[in-house]
Amino acid sequence: MKWFNSQSRLVQILLLLIPGVNWVTEVIVRVTGAIQKPTLTNILGLVLGVLFGFVFGWVDLVWVLLFKHLIFCK
Repeated sequence: MKWFNSQSRLVQILLLLIPGVNWVTEVIVRVTGAIQKPTLTNILGLVLGVLFGFVFGWVDLVWVLLFKHLIFCK
């Protein structure tokens, strides 16, 4: 989670823009977030990211553009 947030906005957008890569990025960032801070929002984000990965990746792309972090992952 810290690694993803420390990247430039362009790198974050590119990682979430490429199909397949966005799902892998989602899962890795959310698993590390749930391990570091096992809060309800991080676990909810992990479950949604795994189940609806590709669609949730596009939602996260918009969320990163607007709020500079992944949805359900602070």
